[in-house]
Amino acid sequence: MEFFKRTPNIDFIGKRHYTYVLTAILLAASILLLAVRGLNFGIDFTGGVVVEVSYPGVADHDKARAALAAAGFEDAQVQSFGSSRDLMVRVLPPEGEDVNQVGARIQEALRADEPQVVVRRTELVGPQVGRDLTEQGGLALLFTFLGILAYVAFRFEKKMATGTVLAAIHDPILILGFFAATQMTFDLSVLAAILAVIGYSINDSVVIFDRVREVLLGTRKNISTKDMLNLAVNQTLSRTVMTSFSTLFVVVALYVFGGETLKGFSAAIIVGVIVGTYSSIFIAAALAYDFKLKPQDLIAAKKSDPELDALP
Repeated sequence: MEFFKRTPNIDFIGKRHYTYVLTAILLAASILLLAVRGLNFGIDFTGGVVVEVSYPGVADHDKARAALAAAGFEDAQVQSFGSSRDLMVRVLPPEGEDVNQVGARIQEALRADEPQVVVRRTELVGPQVGRDLTEQGGLALLFTFLGILAYVAFRFEKKMATGTVLAAIHDPILILGFFAATQMTFDLSVLAAILAVIGYSINDSVVIFDRVREVLLGTRKNISTKDMLNLAVNQTLSRTVMTSFSTLFVVVALYVFGGETLKGFSAAIIVGVIVGTYSSIFIAAALAYDFKLKPQDLIAAKKSDPELDALP
């Protein structure tokens, strides 16, 4: 199945200066927002009070959130655990209240909707846990990029590999800028979404650069770098657009119908798919061109490493 009836003929490389300007503006805005507003870290990172409650029947997440918001816990996180009758509530403790007082207030708020709700456990998650999670999250991003760097360095010629890595770095910065602008809660699920987006973006760039090699080896004639890159991007454009639309269809449905628990995760994926598709089409190949990639570089890579073409 093809999105376009015929292969487009868009001069992506020729228009790269416009996309560079747009990218620079978006990156600068994201970094500025992160510096000025920062991220609205969730309880996963800041610590807080965790309260486990049990209902006599199936728990209703939306009613529980509404009851907690009416009691002053507007930012409470509510999610299922164990059976369908059990909920885990995580809140930031109001200043001056101890854990037991917070648990009693949560029980009182939930009993306004369901008188038989029972608090099973109340526990304080200290800020040290949040600091540890922040550190581990940063290490996860770092090792993800190191793994990607090792893979693309082995898989591609160094100029294409550099363009791929720089395009991948661009994506999480814009996602973080989005969360800084909207002040949506940034928790572990959002961090997981960012890691998924990095892999998604890398995959798109790999497909494009694989096609670059196919274009070169299939032409059997001299071809300029610009024409080679433009042809590869245009030939993979249908696949890229269809993949992005298919992914967006699912994550938009999650955002609309998945409830509050999935909103941050799905929003991060939505933004990530958009910026990841943009970076794969407009940035990765353009950077390889400005790094002076030449068809001779790929031919030389093939001669010096014959096992490279045996890779799937």
